[in-house]
Amino acid sequence: MSISNGIGNLQGLSNPVTPASATVQTGKEEQIKSSVSLAPGAVKTTPVTDQTVISSTSELLTRALSGSDVRLDKIQPLQAAIAAGTYQVSSSDLADKLITSLLK
Repeated sequence: MSISNGIGNLQGLSNPVTPASATVQTGKEEQIKSSVSLAPGAVKTTPVTDQTVISSTSELLTRALSGSDVRLDKIQPLQAAIAAGTYQVSSSDLADKLITSLLK
């Protein structure tokens, strides 16, 4: 009984693929040739590279996150009142804030 898968007759190939370890590598060009052997009529293709594309939405998000949360229109009058010594804090408001922060 004989089983044939069509692979046994490799003598007809004009450019058989040989493992890199079976060839003697003398130079860089020879290394490249021995590591990449193409069958007759095969086309060598270049590898596909990955790309990253940043959308306009991410640009808007970056601008929003890099901006400051400080509202200068509210801070500047308070800074001026503190510097002039005219800023007054209610003692009951201060007590409420202290108790609330201690209970957290």
